[in-house]
Amino acid sequence: MKNLLRLAFGLFIGLLIVSCKNQNEPVAVSAPHPAEIDFDDPWARADAIVESIIVPEFRDEVFNILDYGASADGVISSDAAFEKAIEACAEAGGGVVLVPAGVYHTGPIHLKSNVNLHLEEGAEVKFSTDQADYLPVVHTSFEGMELMNYSPLIYAYKQQNIAVTGKGTFNGQAGKDNWWPWKGQEEYGYRDGDVNQLDAHNLPRLSEMVEKGTPVAERVFGEGHQFRPTFFEPFECENVLIEGVTFINAPFWVMHPIKSNNVTVKDVSVISHGPNNDGCNPEYSTNVHITGCLFDTGDDCIAIKSGRDNDGRRVGISSENIVIENSTMKDGHGGVVMGSEISGGVRNVFVRNCTMNSPNLDRAIRIKTNTRRGGTIENIFVKDLEIGQVKEAVLKINTKYAIYDNQEGEFLPTIRNILLENVEVENGGEYGILIIGREESPVRNVKLKNVTIKSVEEPLKIEHAEDLIFINTVINGKEY
Repeated sequence: MKNLLRLAFGLFIGLLIVSCKNQNEPVAVSAPHPAEIDFDDPWARADAIVESIIVPEFRDEVFNILDYGASADGVISSDAAFEKAIEACAEAGGGVVLVPAGVYHTGPIHLKSNVNLHLEEGAEVKFSTDQADYLPVVHTSFEGMELMNYSPLIYAYKQQNIAVTGKGTFNGQAGKDNWWPWKGQEEYGYRDGDVNQLDAHNLPRLSEMVEKGTPVAERVFGEGHQFRPTFFEPFECENVLIEGVTFINAPFWVMHPIKSNNVTVKDVSVISHGPNNDGCNPEYSTNVHITGCLFDTGDDCIAIKSGRDNDGRRVGISSENIVIENSTMKDGHGGVVMGSEISGGVRNVFVRNCTMNSPNLDRAIRIKTNTRRGGTIENIFVKDLEIGQVKEAVLKINTKYAIYDNQEGEFLPTIRNILLENVEVENGGEYGILIIGREESPVRNVKLKNVTIKSVEEPLKIEHAEDLIFINTVINGKEY
């Protein structure tokens, strides 16, 4: 019966969603009239997405890493023990690889199908600070561009039914003397003259390869280069569960499901304030459920992505059917963000019952792109949001986002169908609503319903937007 429901749901979504099939043409796609989009009750779709997601289940057999030679003293490396326990578990048909209470030192952990890596309460896994331990290079990604690079700290490639669960802690041990200085900023330990990711042999070289369409297998970096690895990356995986654990001291993005389907992130805490320490970044991923989590980060709490520039257009997979609920966002550049690596598009995102509050949280909901990124971003629904304080804006949509070098190109972004409903804001910062669209491709069909925003310097700043609808919306005491 559940499979029939999933099939019906897939057909339902397929009929409902307006798609943009050819991202390579630098034109704006015509938007439907507001009356054609059902803003009245999109939440049934969110419920259907959650119901359709397959959450992996595992055999009861337990493989204790202590039985495979692990040391819980936090000094002696347990690399081999993790590898042997995971291999034995997978060969037996799956089960639980148990990490008992204690402190464990290891290099990268590579998960296999049908394996649940479970950390008992009081277990801490500390990852090596020796970059050489993360070689040989693997197929991964950096800021929306695929490459061969250092292994993520926890990695799964083309696996099914995998999980990391429990009440323990994964400690990436990144800091001002390890990984972070490669960002190239003094606040993260960089000193003048040190190598960093902006040097010619790093980002400029990779960007040139992307523009030329160099095959990923030939984009070899790793040793001698300065691209920090992600923390947990399921790459082209099916049925992924991340539940209960805590991530701290990440080198780069924390959770990065890429080209993956059926991803559940439940009751996870991310407490990591390094450079680009985004909490969870689904990329080219479908059917994602993030619930009950805490994000206290050095960058975006959640950032939904789909590749940068020509790489996103080459892959051509949108991130879609993503439900974010019952979570808390503290420090970060944004609470829920789409972009900036968004060339493949994002659609069908549902955010509900979340709390965002920190003097160090810049925005609540943010969409960022430009005419090099392009992309279609549509059907973004937000409901029951409680915002204490943000710095810049409650809702920010920016089609002129600029970072690194020239960001003007030939790929006009399309942004349409945004709903904010039942949103309460105590201190909205600089702007209530900040929208910067393009004359050639205005932001279309933004609706605010039952929204109250207090204490903003400028209620609205709108450039090139059409079909803005305000229903029972009050900003600084004035109804719009």
